[in-house]
Order: sequence, then structure tokens, then C-alpha cells
Amino acid sequence: MKLLSFRTDLGVSISDLKRNPMGAIDAANGSAAAVLNHNEPVAYLVPALAYEALMDMVDDLLLAETVRTRRNKNAPEIGVDWNAL
Repeated sequence: MKLLSFRTDLGVSISDLKRNPMGAIDAANGSAAAVLNHNEPVAYLVPALAYEALMDMVDDLLLAETVRTRRNKNAPEIGVDWNAL
């Protein structure tokens, strides 16, 4: 699996994160922060609202892929009576 790298303007060491988690969150000022171990990013601290938005986008992309896959199959269309719904 290829690991993704994200751009962020703030890095916080694991030691600093353990010492003061809310300080790291406050320092990020609503943006993501890279959690560093020996100056290498090992995780990202992402605000809850941004994470939820990302998960919504992933859900939408997966649903779109399902739609494309089903649309490309040669399955017969099924009629729907909207009044019956």
C-alpha cells in the first residue's frame, strides 16, 4: 500500500503531543498538523470537522464508483413507479 503524504504548515513531536495534546490542537489553529517521530511524519492531527468532511467525500467517491460499475453492466433497466414509493 502506498502511503500518502499531506502538506501541512505545522509539525508537532510525539513528545510534545503527549505532554500537551490540547496545546498541539490549539497551535494548529483549525488546520492539520503533522505528528513527527525523528522529524518524519508518522500521523496527522486533523480537526474533527475536516475529518468528517473527508469521510463524506470518500463515501461519495465510493458511491460514485458503485454507480459507474453498475451502469456499465449490461443489466436491464428496472422501471419504477414513483407514486408507489
